[in-house]
Amino acid sequence: MRVRGLVDTGAMIALLDRDDRWHRRCVEALPQFLLPLVTSAAVLTELFHLFGDSAPDTDAAWAFLHSGAVTVRPIDDGDLLALSGLMKRYRDRPMDFADATLVHLARRELLSTVFTVDFNDFETYRIEGRKRFSILPHRDLG
Repeated sequence: MRVRGLVDTGAMIALLDRDDRWHRRCVEALPQFLLPLVTSAAVLTELFHLFGDSAPDTDAAWAFLHSGAVTVRPIDDGDLLALSGLMKRYRDRPMDFADATLVHLARRELLSTVFTVDFNDFETYRIEGRKRFSILPHRDLG
């Protein structure tokens, strides 16, 4: 059964970069999701920042986004108090703004599955303070 989910920067990079150590695992995990995956403009900002000036990478990112595999949910003034609260709560990590938007969107959009390779953070974060994220791909414990 396919699931609705969020997508984080690292999973998108791994999907698009054949040399990324998570590429194969992310390509295998993608069919488990019902598309489009949900993300925020903050995550896309991080993606394009990390791809830097590489035209092939940015072209691949744009092609992926234009494919309909991802939808960007808005974050506006009404969300800022919740985002600030999340970043304060996880200050010891510390939680970055992009991650805060995904945790907030999880609550707002009723999503609990995240497509990420950022296991340490998303294993720590909670939805509404108590519900754990289901993370794909699964962490390789071997």
